[in-house]
Amino acid sequence: MMPSEIIDQANELVEQNISQAIQAHRINRNAVSAEHCEECGDPIPEARRIDVPSCQTCAECQGIIELKNKQKEM
Repeated sequence: MMPSEIIDQANELVEQNISQAIQAHRINRNAVSAEHCEECGDPIPEARRIDVPSCQTCAECQGIIELKNKQKEM
């Protein structure tokens, strides 16, 4: 295989990865949010349910989850 073919294949792979990452982060505006947090059971404010479609936790619990996940990565 020629070096130029390897570079072309690598570029295609990078483009596919970027496309998949973008698709994974797109927000589905039609998704339904939970009315109550699955962690603490408190009502999720309407503003959060509108701003974050498909949310299942309140902002406070989501912050704790993200902090714990970040600590696991370290």
